[in-house]
Amino acid sequence: TASFILSHIGKSLCFDFNLKQQRGLRERCRIGKPPAAIFIQGGIYMNQTTQTQPVNRLYKSRIFAMLYSDRKDLLDLYNAVSGKHYEDPELLEINTLENAIYMSMHNDLSFLIDSRLSLYEHQSTYSPNLPLRYLFYISDLYSGMTKDENLYGTKRIQIPTPQFVIFYNGSQEQPDRKILRLSDAYCVKEEHPALELTAVMLNINRGHNEKLKEMCKSLKDYSEYTARVREYAQVKPVEEAVEQAIRECIQEGILSEFLKQNRAEAKQVSIYEYDEEKHMRQEREASWEEGREVGREEGREEGRVQGREEGKFEGKIELLRMQIQKKLVKGKSISEISEELEEEEDVIAQMIREMGEERAADKHLPPKLSH
Repeated sequence: TASFILSHIGKSLCFDFNLKQQRGLRERCRIGKPPAAIFIQGGIYMNQTTQTQPVNRLYKSRIFAMLYSDRKDLLDLYNAVSGKHYEDPELLEINTLENAIYMSMHNDLSFLIDSRLSLYEHQSTYSPNLPLRYLFYISDLYSGMTKDENLYGTKRIQIPTPQFVIFYNGSQEQPDRKILRLSDAYCVKEEHPALELTAVMLNINRGHNEKLKEMCKSLKDYSEYTARVREYAQVKPVEEAVEQAIRECIQEGILSEFLKQNRAEAKQVSIYEYDEEKHMRQEREASWEEGREVGREEGREEGRVQGREEGKFEGKIELLRMQIQKKLVKGKSISEISEELEEEEDVIAQMIREMGEERAADKHLPPKLSH
């Protein structure tokens, strides 16, 4: 199969635990782990053939995914978001897909608990296309779960209830909570679309969703750590900014155990994430500037075209005035001039009045000085 379960530093994230009544569902959703797994995320990949992964590997995990590969932290996050009160991390089953299809989708975590399928993703860049990406992702997950079922049978095949959550901490201002809908992308808007998918985007920046972060310390710490990296990187090289953020957070008990255990890797991943975020921001700014310049050039060209058109129009008016003047000298009436020049009588009459007013004005002008 083209879809593989994400494994992290020798530990498979497809854990063999769940409620007993979910055993059949778990067996169907397990996709398996090949001898050499291809992990692709953010367009950067590696071919893993051993249990150990060097720090300078090409594959870049996300700090968010690294942090919540710990079942206890993930359960705390799930409880905070859902309002549940589960205590046993053994109820969790993580089944995140990572393959070429998702190389730019950055889906961080997909997991099952109590017949609910949650897809969690961290984003530092807002995208209205997230529901569409989630649709592709959940389709493949459901396909893997039901691949051995008879989809044409009369027995209803049950699938876990999905939940889509985005944890946003980008620099663009966003509300505490925002609902993104697949139907917003439809060309034709309908009151009750036949297919809908809703995702909840939670802003976890400083000053946002503080109550939620108080319920989950790891989320609060993650928010603070990433905020410090971004803040320090404004005034010093990103390598130094990340090192300072890591050092301070360890001293202040912010993600301290995680950062101490994964210091070198967390540093490299943080640098990569910041550089990627900066690059995407610069790409957007360059696109905006290019769009503005194109708009200005189009405006200038439109002005030139309009000027040429106005010049042509004025030339036609002047020619018509001359023709009318010649007809008047010959004693032609307005109706005769109109017929010969193929213009409306009202137009001819109006132009004759204007010409008369101009002549009258000229008579009252002071004489020109002679040299």
